[in-house]
Amino acid sequence: MRSEQEERVALFDMDGTLVDYIGQLSKDLGKLGAPGEPEITDDLDDLPYHMQNRADVIRSSADWWRTLPRLELGWDILNAARELDYRIMILTQGPRRNAAAWTGKKLWIDENLGPDVDVTITRDKGLVYGKVLVDDFPKYVERWLKWRKNGLVIMPAREINRNFTHPQVVKYDGTNMDEVRDALRERLKSAFRKDSRVKVK
Repeated sequence: MRSEQEERVALFDMDGTLVDYIGQLSKDLGKLGAPGEPEITDDLDDLPYHMQNRADVIRSSADWWRTLPRLELGWDILNAARELDYRIMILTQGPRRNAAAWTGKKLWIDENLGPDVDVTITRDKGLVYGKVLVDDFPKYVERWLKWRKNGLVIMPAREINRNFTHPQVVKYDGTNMDEVRDALRERLKSAFRKDSRVKVK
């Protein structure tokens, strides 16, 4: 049987959820671009080869990852989860061939969330336990939900997930925080329904 702390785990993605990865990369690529070059989108695979190379150079700096700006939609959800006493854990992907990203992400977490926040850097988010996942990317969400019939996902609304729907996913667009809080609260209640000693705020 899991402990109360284990039952309260809320997993938070970083890129596109807590940090504005695409916005910052687009801005930095713009500084290096020639007139008329396309702006980047959420799908980096659509970039011309030379722009992908530029993006790789930008992302090769740990300091670039360390200084990524916050994304307010994700922070709204983070604050709501904290208010409900969820145990916050970071769940993020680490590029296979970019150790600087791993270092920079950990430095960002230490500076913005504190060094005591638990972190999992993985290539497969579906392997990691939590009651709630907060993530913007449909592919990762589907992989995580495949193994969690009762899991809840809170998804910051972005262009990349505009057409994505799932009965266990609540999208947050900045206007429906009451819906997000209710879903987070209900997830805790269902987890502790068999134990009347546990109080849910």
